[in-house]
Parts: sequence; structure tokens; C-alpha cells
Amino acid sequence: MTWSWRLLRAGTIRLDGGGMFGVVPRSIWSKLTTPDELNRISLQTNCLLLDNGSTKVLIETGFGDKWTDKERSYYDLQRRTVVDALREAGCEPSQIDLVVVTHLHFDHAAALTGLDESGAVAPTFPNAQIVVQRTEWEDALANKSTMTRTYLRSHLDPIADRLRLVEGKTQVLPGLVVWPMVGHTWGQQAVRFDDGRGIVCFPGDVIPTVHHVASAFNMGYDMLPYQNMLSKQQMLTQAADENWRLVLDHEPGNPVQHVAHDPQHAGRFVLKPADEEVA
Repeated sequence: MTWSWRLLRAGTIRLDGGGMFGVVPRSIWSKLTTPDELNRISLQTNCLLLDNGSTKVLIETGFGDKWTDKERSYYDLQRRTVVDALREAGCEPSQIDLVVVTHLHFDHAAALTGLDESGAVAPTFPNAQIVVQRTEWEDALANKSTMTRTYLRSHLDPIADRLRLVEGKTQVLPGLVVWPMVGHTWGQQAVRFDDGRGIVCFPGDVIPTVHHVASAFNMGYDMLPYQNMLSKQQMLTQAADENWRLVLDHEPGNPVQHVAHDPQHAGRFVLKPADEEVA
């Protein structure tokens, strides 16, 4: 089965450049992306809307709207959410049948819930199942992270009764596959599907921007840095061999990229923008 899809821009965010590039020195990464006066770099929260004619699927949700002004200032959060992006695409949250999240950090999953008219926290997608790896869910509930404020109960507890927990590689719908992408977290997963032109892959935070294609360019937030390098190498090898397109979750430019083997360096890869129109 093939899926039509649309890129959704769910809002810009700024995160610390050192955190985003881990062991890579500022003297190197700052040549790739310019930090602001607080050492933060500009990122996007990219999501996907999939449709096979009978089922609508949302991949990733972004950071949502449950933030005070003070909290927004930490990350320079744009006053925009995935709901805005969906409505621009002519889709209401109630029309979403399935939500797939790569992992449950706030910048990927906080918009699973939002504030209703009374100001109470409620599910954003009232008719949707939510697909996540069982390991990720259990780690999120246990707050198993070096970041103390990323697994927030306000986006976990209200959707606990609509979870579809999977374990390992799973076809969650015909032609829509998730599989573990261990490294950033123990339970992170990637997502892939066929759009009739080939495989499109949403790899999660194993490669958040075009600047993270090299094996050493990983985030300081990764729980398993070495495993993240191995996961990235394996994913990029398969993507290059099978001519996948990747959609990078935090790339502020064109997140839709082809992967190719670097002809000058064995074991390395280069990214080339795909020809999809990107808003």
C-alpha cells in the first residue's frame, strides 16, 4: 500500500548548540549553523501527515502549547503548533486516526495533549491511537533521562488509555513500518512508508539536521552515544543502498533529503535535497 504525505512545520525552537553537537567543538559546528547570543541554534519541529484514502496518520507532534511565557523564553518557542499546520493542510485534529511518535521527549510528543476551553489538559487527537515502543513508554514514565524536564507527565498521563505499544520492528498499518533506532533513547523508533516513488523514512533524532550526517556529529542529549553512531551508520547505509528519502525532524531548511555514499570516503555519506516542494 502506498501513502500520500505532506510535510508539516509545527514550530521553531532554539536549543543549545553544544548540546545539539555533543563532542564536536563549537569552532567546527558554529561554521555550519550560527548560534545566537545564548549559544542556541535555530531548529524546526517537522512532522508528517499521511493519508492512504481511508486513514490519516500523523508522525510526530512537536512541542505543543502548554507553556508559560517564561518556559517559552528558554527555547524561544514559536507560538505555533502542529494543530496550526494540520489546519493549513485542511485537516482537523479529530480526523487523525493514528499518531506515531519516534520518542517521547517534549519537543516531539508534548502536543499529544493541549489545553481545552476550560484550561484543563486533554488529548489533542481525540480519535487517534498513539504508537510508541514499549521501552520508550516505560522509560518515559520512569523519567529515565539525563534531561529532567523532557518526559513530562502532562503529555503522558492523558493519553495512556489510547496507547498502542509495540516491541521491535512492526507494521502498524499496511505499508507503514516502525523499528527501533536505539541511541538517542533506548526506545526511540524510526518510521518508513512507500509513497509510490520509493521509501520515505522519518528517522527521529538519530540524525536531526543535515549537519548530523557524519558519524561523530551526535547530540549531547543522546543516552547511548556509541550506539547512536552504529544506528546512524546502519540506517544511512540502507537508505543509500535503497535510494530512500529521509525527512529530518529538526532541520530548519529542506528536511527532505536523499542519501548517497560519499565517493571520496568509504563508509561516509552525503545528503542531497530531494525535489519535494518544502514550505
